[in-house]
Amino acid sequence: MRVIARTPSGSTAEGDPADHFRLFMSSWFTGVAIVTSAGADDRPHGLTCTSLSSVALDPPTLLVCLQVGSGTLAAIQERRAFVVNLLHNSGQAAAERFASPEPDRFSHVRWRPAPLTGLPWFAHDALAMAECRVVDSVIVGDHVIICGTVENVVADGGRPLLYGARAFHTPGLSIDAS
Repeated sequence: MRVIARTPSGSTAEGDPADHFRLFMSSWFTGVAIVTSAGADDRPHGLTCTSLSSVALDPPTLLVCLQVGSGTLAAIQERRAFVVNLLHNSGQAAAERFASPEPDRFSHVRWRPAPLTGLPWFAHDALAMAECRVVDSVIVGDHVIICGTVENVVADGGRPLLYGARAFHTPGLSIDAS
């Protein structure tokens, strides 16, 4: 892949495609989620994820993209289920913790078992939560796309936490859960 980046001054510079791709993606603002599951030993796993998208309404299906080798990915593959916690504006500390390599992230956040799957739900940091069952997965490069049918949703509403331009942001709008 050949990449040419335009600098703020208008000049162009060639460079590492991965660096330019990161720059491109930092221009995209997206909601912030923590994806959770548990391994066969019931040990909770989770990570901050901005690679999330709806796929279909019938049946309700969404996808998340997780790095190959991730402990959370392994737990999802073992359990065949996961929870997507869409964070509200007060969830930034949890997002930062679950984006870090810290091994015992769950001891620093409040969570409880989700009603259907029993997987970790960040009820205090999430404006909405979806419990999903894995229906498909595909490896693409260094990530795995996991598709899950949504089996349960809890939506409380609030102001969503966004990420873009390599920083967290809170929009002035609120999501109404009704």
